[in-house]
Amino acid sequence: MAWITHPLVRPGSLESRAYQLSIAMRALDGHTMVVLPTGLGKTAVALLVAASRLYNEGGRVMMLAPTKPLVEQHYRFFKKYLLTGENEGACVIFTGESPPDERRREFSGATVIFATPQVIKNDLLSGAYTLEDVSLLIVDECHRAVGNYAYVFIAGRYRETARSPLILAMTASPGGREEKVQEVCRNLGIGIIETRSEHDSDVAPYIHEREIEVIEVPLPVPLRAAVDDLNDLLESRLARLRELGYTVPRRQQVSMKSLHFLNAQIQERIHERDAAGYTAASIYAEVMKLRHAVSLAESQGSLVLAGYVHRLFSEGSSGGGSKAAGRLARDPVFIRLLERCMSWTEELHPKMEVMADVTRKQLSRSPESRIIIFASFRDMVQQIVDYLTKQGIPAERFVGQATKDTERGLSQKKQIEALDRFRAGQFRVLVATSVGEEGLDVPSTDMVIFYEAVPSEIRSIQRKGRTGRSGSGRVVVLVTRGTSDETFRYVSQSREKAMASGIRRLGLQMETAPAETGTGEVGLQKKIDEFIVNGPEIVVDDRETSSPVVERLSDLGVRLTIRRLESGDYAVGDRVLVERKRARDFVDTLVERDLFGQLKELAAQAMRPVLIIEGGDLYAQRDIHPNALRGTLAAIAIDLGIAVFYSRDEEDTAQLLTILARREGERGDRTPRLPLRKTYQSSQEEMEMVIASFPEIGLKNARLLLGEFGSIGAIIDATEEELAQVRGIGEKKAHRIFELSRKNYR
Repeated sequence: MAWITHPLVRPGSLESRAYQLSIAMRALDGHTMVVLPTGLGKTAVALLVAASRLYNEGGRVMMLAPTKPLVEQHYRFFKKYLLTGENEGACVIFTGESPPDERRREFSGATVIFATPQVIKNDLLSGAYTLEDVSLLIVDECHRAVGNYAYVFIAGRYRETARSPLILAMTASPGGREEKVQEVCRNLGIGIIETRSEHDSDVAPYIHEREIEVIEVPLPVPLRAAVDDLNDLLESRLARLRELGYTVPRRQQVSMKSLHFLNAQIQERIHERDAAGYTAASIYAEVMKLRHAVSLAESQGSLVLAGYVHRLFSEGSSGGGSKAAGRLARDPVFIRLLERCMSWTEELHPKMEVMADVTRKQLSRSPESRIIIFASFRDMVQQIVDYLTKQGIPAERFVGQATKDTERGLSQKKQIEALDRFRAGQFRVLVATSVGEEGLDVPSTDMVIFYEAVPSEIRSIQRKGRTGRSGSGRVVVLVTRGTSDETFRYVSQSREKAMASGIRRLGLQMETAPAETGTGEVGLQKKIDEFIVNGPEIVVDDRETSSPVVERLSDLGVRLTIRRLESGDYAVGDRVLVERKRARDFVDTLVERDLFGQLKELAAQAMRPVLIIEGGDLYAQRDIHPNALRGTLAAIAIDLGIAVFYSRDEEDTAQLLTILARREGERGDRTPRLPLRKTYQSSQEEMEMVIASFPEIGLKNARLLLGEFGSIGAIIDATEEELAQVRGIGEKKAHRIFELSRKNYR
């Protein structure tokens, strides 16, 4: 075996592969996308490019990955193979768990930074550091670089500010649609595409045999009857939409593409203020729910379907449920379906038994095997784990962080711990949702089971790539005959072929186009310098950073601080607090949530509360009488004392916020005036306002403090420790209250 020899690569550690060296050399010529099947060493290519840039250009390398487990995986790889000298802080990890001040300090001494993209975006927005001396930006799973994903902002800022920018983007599956690949390339400034497949001559020697087996199973009679009920319900809804004058596909031809076209028709009618558009939108919601139920029945099984039907019935039977769910819950055919579901006490779909049998046989043949089972829904993941455990097969679930309904998510720490136990052989079967499709470093996986086929070529490639990495592997796909399972399998196959040919074609087209180079940071820095003279900082709620508004504010040179705000989305200076709502969100919050409660909190927190309603015609969003909306706006402006502004889009909102900040900066030493709304109905409100006026306390915390201590005097007399023990206060706020209430006024 030949080894890589390079001054910054640990001697005798990294195997020399001709295709990896060829790709790395090409990637040094310009911003490059590397498309390489999972298991063929994209990270090794990244390390070779990083070593070359550090050796020849100096500076730093930044490597981004979408999840913390992937970030830590890359960190371990580079620590093992890259020589960075004696500096202990040469390689650092930046995630949301590390405080901003700590990241700022570590950045200055780091040579290679491994990070999740949102953390880097937040740091750039707040000005914690710049990317001026980053000589290589590595973007893993780069197919995510679309829309508002943080990769897009970071790549743009990097190309604009770095002295010698170079981007290396990596993926196993950029997507089957050429337009999407082109969008990714535009967003990252890609000028070169390097791709290899398992059939290329320089790759073939490193490919391990991977057997793909499709096991077809029948749809049981009880589930077929349930599908018939669902199709009857679906047919009646499509017929109703036809009666309303919409172009609607036949039930047998309903696809996501046809449904998107139908929704576009509905939205156009709503925009024209056609009352029938709102009716159609509600019926469309029923169609989507029913289509999802059909998919569950065909691909997932009876228990998952029964759980979904019960949830729909509960939603439709409750006072706060949607109109769509309410109509379904009252439909006799749906009630018949519900009764069918109530009679099922065990799983009827044969997939579960087949899956367990395949798993059992693999472990019998090879007791040291590692098996990953992929399922699309958390309900099914838990059912598979429970079923295998009862069969005496140790299994654990691997799902995302969010908690959905009663299903608790796994924190990134627990995800990493689960992978470590799986890698160490403490259990043999990992049951995962899509969160396990990208970048799992489990080289000894012998088998991957698809509990259902997936229509996405990206997900299919990622799933299959979990096996056959260091030895022969087997992929088993479970398909229910005569259902969407079959359709999805064929769709993903055709899209994989289209993706391979499209990538090669796009790569050839790019060979004639020059790669993009950096533009330097002079223009951006000039804007920043100009603004600093005239404007205060704007504090941005950390939940708002995915918005293009924040990116545009940063481009305009506004000084930003990212932190969690008690109320509002933007704090401008010491007086102005801004709540931003899209027109649709404003109306939805009015109807479905507590809009006035939210805005009362805003008014209580700020001397100058502001509401920005962004985009679209407010009166065309939902079927609400215009006078109701006018009355709401009047109450917001007059009763709550909130200034209401309208903006066209995110760009307009950013410009408006900039003007607000500039005006606040020009205020000089004018004494801040108290909030306009100061007529209280009770002494209780007066007490709340007194305590709410303490820095960073607000109305919510004021009520908690008064509820705990009973009076203003008791709060003032309390020790810091007593204040900090109140839920939501903490040491920092307790110290501010204690210190301010005892400070002399001069």
